[in-house]
Amino acid sequence: MITLKSKREIEIMRDSGRIVAEVLAEVRQKCRAGVTTLELDRAAEAATVRSGAVPAFKNYRGYPGSLCTSVNHQVVHGIPGDYEVKEGDIVSMDFGVLYKGYYGDSAITVGVPPLAGDTVRLLEVTEECLYRGIEQMLPGNHLADLSRAIQVHAESAGFSLVREFGGHGIGRSLHEDPMVLNYVSNGRGIRLKPGLVLAVEPMVNQGGEEVEILPDGWTVVTCDRRPSAHFEHTIAVTENGPEILTQTAG
Repeated sequence: MITLKSKREIEIMRDSGRIVAEVLAEVRQKCRAGVTTLELDRAAEAATVRSGAVPAFKNYRGYPGSLCTSVNHQVVHGIPGDYEVKEGDIVSMDFGVLYKGYYGDSAITVGVPPLAGDTVRLLEVTEECLYRGIEQMLPGNHLADLSRAIQVHAESAGFSLVREFGGHGIGRSLHEDPMVLNYVSNGRGIRLKPGLVLAVEPMVNQGGEEVEILPDGWTVVTCDRRPSAHFEHTIAVTENGPEILTQTAG
């Protein structure tokens, strides 16, 4: 069931989204050669506690970390551990919080220089895909307009899109209806209305679209082991268009 949020609910979600953005900004600065993914996870959790929020992912369906850390060919849901980040790596960091009963969810992919040129391009295009999708979140548009914008931009750049995973509604639950595909399927999808809040998250592969889940039950990797990037925002549809909730004030 799709639930539209009131202006008061969106106001609270601005706060939860701001906390997410501030935590990701902090761990972005720490993501450099020599740091372990577990150290990034602990930094994210400590910053969340200081903010008065609760990490959304920790113990969610049994997930052991607060921060999803997916390196290079890992697409999403990588588990933090003793892996030491190296020069040339790209690290996707997906993070969410629960604050005053509402969730915020966002992801960034950070490159650790020096990066290969095609890897730089992968990061650029994936982030551009996110904003191409957000631009379509206008009242009266359909969900497929968002999906089409993401798909066209990624594929025109020569990349492929992960199809098994996508974005989602968000609010009092971390994952709500509707599912937000990053490619066009059958039909136009729901009509977008003010009060709809979505987590939009393109996952773009440098190689083929096929992915698999590792034996840990969580980590999604590309089957060809080529790099993958992931960016995400939580966005509200308003009368005046999209409002990104997972960004810092100002």
